[in-house]
Amino acid sequence: METNLKTLSADEFALYIVDAGLPKYRAKQLLHWIYEKHAASIQDITELSKDLRKKLSENAYIGSLSPIERLKSKDGTEKFLFGLEDNQTIESVLIPDEDRLTLCISSQVGCAMGCRFCLTGKLGLKRNLLPHEIFDQIISVSRSIKPKVITNIVLMGMGEPLANFENVCVALRRIVDLMKISPRKITLSTSGIAPKILELPKNAPMVNLAISLNATTDAVRDYIMPVNKTYPLRNLLDACRRFPLPSRRRIFFEYVLLKGVNDSEEDAKRLVKLLKGIPLKLNLIPLNPFEGCAFEKPADADVLRFQEILTAAKFTTLIRKSKGQDILAACGQLKAKYK
Repeated sequence: METNLKTLSADEFALYIVDAGLPKYRAKQLLHWIYEKHAASIQDITELSKDLRKKLSENAYIGSLSPIERLKSKDGTEKFLFGLEDNQTIESVLIPDEDRLTLCISSQVGCAMGCRFCLTGKLGLKRNLLPHEIFDQIISVSRSIKPKVITNIVLMGMGEPLANFENVCVALRRIVDLMKISPRKITLSTSGIAPKILELPKNAPMVNLAISLNATTDAVRDYIMPVNKTYPLRNLLDACRRFPLPSRRRIFFEYVLLKGVNDSEEDAKRLVKLLKGIPLKLNLIPLNPFEGCAFEKPADADVLRFQEILTAAKFTTLIRKSKGQDILAACGQLKAKYK
């Protein structure tokens, strides 16, 4: 059976090379071509002789996601639909913003969290992505946009990263150690699996943490985010306060604003009390509606008033620009639908 070289850790890769009768230095050479030069096949590794490429190709290959569709929004955002080896599909979103080019990647096929404002949650969970299926989104998109270079990675696509904890941690280590992407340029977003938040720094590089909060009372959060019934606000925010933030780093809190549900002045004032003392940045996200959505987007004036209350409390608070809505690429709109 042929071996997909992307499924091997660096240590396993070194053993594989030695077992193949090759000198140890070939392992570092091949890893560089796969993870930094984004070689699509062994034949692309021109640093190796033709005979050596042929020998390696007899029992190994460099796996890749299968590109199915690439859509471009009028605002420049691009959505990539990829096929997996079992014919499941996932989506990744490339977001241009001034001097940054951010790739939003998926961690699961579908999602089990069931957040009521998110289209992906309506799919349910099909399966977890394997580590190579997670980091391969970066390689596949990077290869297709040359000479442009991805500057930032966010795990905010399909799925709950901390519900696929082990595979996500392995993927993050490969992204940092082998792809040479700084952990400061990577952000993991979670709906709030409190115990895993505290386990993350022990098992993965110290990437940025983002919390999808979206409510200021357990009653509202229970309604819009079922995960809150298991890990209520008190548990979640306690984990955030105990999270070992490096110096000058902050936790990002994301707050999707739903008209008449969580966007009142009282909500904003409660949010100030809830988050007091946590080094943070707040991202307000006016709802990105989709067909069949049970909620509405708030008026711009209400969004600005909400921001003003938080800003007056000395919270760094940004209103996230919604991008890619015309191609269902905005936050909460991914569902990997294609004909």
